[in-house]
Formats: sequence, structure tokens, C-alpha cells
Amino acid sequence: MSGEPTIAEARAAREAARRRRALARRRLAVRLMAGTLALMALSFGALVPPPATPGAGEQATATWASLRFPKPPPQAPAPLVQQIAALGASFNGRAGIAVRDLEGGWTAAHDGAALYPQQSVSKLWVAISVLDAVDRGALTLDDPIIVRRDDLSIFHQPIRDHVGRQGYETTVGALLESAATRSDNAANDVLMRLVGGPDQVRAVMTEKALGAISLGDEERYFQTRIAGLDWRPEFSFGRSFWRARAAMPQEIRRQALEAYLQNPADGATPEALVAALDRLQAGDLLSPESTAHLLGLLAASQTGPKRLGGGLAEGWRLAHKTGTGQVLGARATGYNDVGLLTAPDGRTYAVAVLIAETEAPIPERQALMQAVTRAVIEQHQEFAPLPADEDGLALESLETAEAGADLNLRSGFPAPSPRP
Repeated sequence: MSGEPTIAEARAAREAARRRRALARRRLAVRLMAGTLALMALSFGALVPPPATPGAGEQATATWASLRFPKPPPQAPAPLVQQIAALGASFNGRAGIAVRDLEGGWTAAHDGAALYPQQSVSKLWVAISVLDAVDRGALTLDDPIIVRRDDLSIFHQPIRDHVGRQGYETTVGALLESAATRSDNAANDVLMRLVGGPDQVRAVMTEKALGAISLGDEERYFQTRIAGLDWRPEFSFGRSFWRARAAMPQEIRRQALEAYLQNPADGATPEALVAALDRLQAGDLLSPESTAHLLGLLAASQTGPKRLGGGLAEGWRLAHKTGTGQVLGARATGYNDVGLLTAPDGRTYAVAVLIAETEAPIPERQALMQAVTRAVIEQHQEFAPLPADEDGLALESLETAEAGADLNLRSGFPAPSPRP
């Protein structure tokens, strides 16, 4: 016999190899299936959502049902907005105006976010710093103080007439009254030094977050710099300051004044001023006693009776502070009045009219301020606040909306003139 396998043996070998290959395939399939089942078991918890919590649907529904939309921002009456814009645009000079309704929360303004020189309006922030020190117990209004000749300032300073060689004995409260009601520069400078100087007043302003309101230096240093001069003690007496200023080259003085107007150290925006007056009235800046005291002083102000106060109607009251800057030729600067205008029914408006520069004569400047006062009074009398629903949304009837849509400026208010 040869060594070659028979046909039957070869067939049996091939069949055995086929069975081994089939068995290997079945084993591989079993292993793959087992792995797949294991992976499915591991991921089953992640694929299947957790059981529903009873009431979950109701909770989500309740959350959506209780969702309340925010109240819309209060809007100033359109006729007043138009009048304020017309008055500011038609004035012969750069004027900023802001009116804020303390109850309604709206503000109407012309150039309300630009910086304007405050001049003696800044005495408000010195007064707040003094009363803040009173609230903290660092001072009392009855504390005695002696004002000496070297404490005196420049320009308007009524207490100078009382300061002799031995000085003038007074109190913190009396100085505060003179600074607030008569815009006494010397009284204001002494008070500023008493609380720690300009930096301390600025610190109080920052602490109380007064916004876009700045403070210059003591009046005697501040005003001489505006004129392009350095302070000298003799400027407190007689006409020495006026003579020194007149002797300066006009171009140097003009450049100093221009630099001040471009970047006033005492700059403030009309909108920030009315917002600060709002907070003062609300008692956010001082204790109730100090708030009442300062508001009383502002109501007793003796300066600028023909500015905002010249437009008052019967029964209306004004608590205010004026400011007046320097004049160069026909150019007047820093002619201001800010205050709280209260209606007979008690509703109060904070008003600021700031004239950065103008060649208009004083009666025209006063007429602008009086027109703003009259505009506020007329809108208060003619446009009562809209009723509100329980969500605080204003409910205005279609008839009211249509009637007010095409209102023109009332007579007596100039229309805006195009700027060059």
C-alpha cells in the first residue's frame, strides 16, 4: 500500500476540519453575544428614565404659571419731554436740563448725561459731608468755631463782615446755614476743612454712590485757578482779586477758562444731580434728622429767587441751591439752579438746569429756568399719573393714547432751532 490517504480518509479529514471551524465560529458568536449583553446591562440605568415623582408635572406647571414679567421702565410724559428738548435746544448757549418725578421714577432730560460745571451747587456735597459727620457723632451743629481772617475766601462771603482782628466766634450750624442759604464761600471753605478737606468730602460722595458728580477744591483755590491765577491771601479783601485778574493777558485768562469748561473739576451731569436730590429727599443719604435739617436750609435759600423759583405757581414750593461762575467779556459760565419742586398735593420733582456757557443776558437765563419750572407744573396739572394694575403695568385707554399722540408744544415754549 502506498502512503497516500484513501478517498474516504481524505473526506473524513475535511469533515473534521469543517466541524472545528464551525465550532470556533459558534464559540466566537457566544462570546460576542455575552459582551453585548453585558454592555447593555451596564447602560440600562442611564438609558431608562427614573420613575416619575408624583406631582412633578403640577410643580412645573405652577412654576410657569407664577412667572411674572418685569415692570416696564417708567416713561416721562411725552409733552414734557418735547418741551424740555425744545427749551434746551433753542437756548442761546449750552444748557443741560433734567426733571425727575420722585414718585413716578421717570426722568425727562436734555443733554442730561453730559458734564456741566456746578459752581456753588457743589456746596450741597459739603453740607452732606458735614451732616454725615454729625450723624456719625464726629461733630454737632452746636460745636463752637472761630473764623479768622486767614480763613476767608473769595467772591461772595457774607461772614467776612463779622471777622475782626480777634476772629469771629460762631458754630458749625451757623456756618452751614450761611453756606446753604446764602452761598457763603468762606463758610463753605471752613466747613470743608473742618470735615477733613476736599478729599474727605469726595470720600463721602463715593461712599454714598452719588454717581457722575465731582468736587473741586476750596473756593479760594478753585476760583483763582479758573481765572489763571494762584491764590493769595489779599484776594479775600477789597478789590485785589479783580485788579489782579484784570491785569492778566486776556488770552491766558481765556485759555484757563476754556480748560475749566472742557474738563470741569466740579463737573456733574443733570441726571446725576436729580437722582441725588431724589435720594436726599427719600432719606437715603442722611439720618431723618439731618435730612430734614438740610431740606429746611434749601427751602430757606436766599439766592437766585428769579431762577427756578421765578416760575412757581400758587401753592408750589421750592428747596434749591444755585451756582454762578465767572464771566469773561460777554461769556458767562456756570449759571445754575437745582432743587426739589413740590406741588400742593405733595408730589415732588427734582429739577436741574445747568448753563455751562452763554452770551445770553441774565433775564434770558432766568427765563429758561422759569420755563422749565412752568413746564413741570403744567404737566403735573394736565397729565395725571396713569392708573396701574396689580402687576404695576400702566393701563392707558385707547382714547388717552390717541389724544396724546399728536400733541404739539404748548404756546410760550420755543420750538427747537437747528444747530449749525
